[in-house]
Amino acid sequence: MSSKLESLKQHTLIVADTGDIEAIRTLQPVDATTNPSLLLKAAEQESYSPLLDQVIADSASSADPITEASDRFAVAVGGEIIKLIPGRISTEVDARLSFDRPATLKKAVELIERYERAGVTRDRVLIKIASTWEGIQAAAELEREGIQCNLTLLFSFAQAKACADAGVFLISPFVGRIYDWYKKQEGRDFSGLEDPGVQSVARIYRYYKQHLYDTVVMGASFRNISQIEALTGCDRLTISPALLQSLKDEEGDLSTSPLLSGSSNDEREVLNEERFRWQHNEDAMATEKLAEGIRAFAADQLKLEKLIKARAARSGV
Repeated sequence: MSSKLESLKQHTLIVADTGDIEAIRTLQPVDATTNPSLLLKAAEQESYSPLLDQVIADSASSADPITEASDRFAVAVGGEIIKLIPGRISTEVDARLSFDRPATLKKAVELIERYERAGVTRDRVLIKIASTWEGIQAAAELEREGIQCNLTLLFSFAQAKACADAGVFLISPFVGRIYDWYKKQEGRDFSGLEDPGVQSVARIYRYYKQHLYDTVVMGASFRNISQIEALTGCDRLTISPALLQSLKDEEGDLSTSPLLSGSSNDEREVLNEERFRWQHNEDAMATEKLAEGIRAFAADQLKLEKLIKARAARSGV
């Protein structure tokens, strides 16, 4: 009998949610994703010290050396990862730009241009953007310009509908953070098919397939193996190295989740800004988790910049 990881690969494209080069080399995912929190962890690893020192030195003459070094580091890490995977790397726009459409557009184009200067073509990169109204509209414009996007921090059905109509390449609806919220609110645990995070992703998946949207659904933010197993058959799943290793260590045959089959009960609806904001606001969990996620990513971006600044000062750059 094969491992659960090998079985899962027969139904779903596996994406590694990490900047850990060794984990990617060992687990051999197709794609990989990063975010400010993962880049901060990478910057704290000794293995990335030469790379970090190099981008700091190369950024010294810039008008804004800390931001320049941060962007260079994100692309440098992505460039190292892309050497080990056959698919794509997702690199995230600064979370502090989540409510600024023009600034998000500018940063996304800059990141793509950095990758292209490093010899990585745009068809191997996804730009990650928070699923705010402004972020979704920026992504729609980027997609028209040939820059494909990964819309992250997605918690509500309203966000999913707006992303599909914007024509974004991929969305990352979060499972674990939805699970966390309902577990705290209701004071009980959930498992497998009854998990509200799993059910949220499955609802989006059925809606997209029934209404013939091309947008890829990539479940994200998993807390345990049962959540992953319950979404077997989803387009893609982005999974941490620890959970990927657990799947590799366990034997078992997985089959497509019953939650992903059948028709959607949701009629197609194209949301304008007012309807989007109202429907998203009506979802207390999604409203709270989106705001919390943006704050957390922004905080880790600030920590990364502080680390870069301190390292530059020590090296006399």
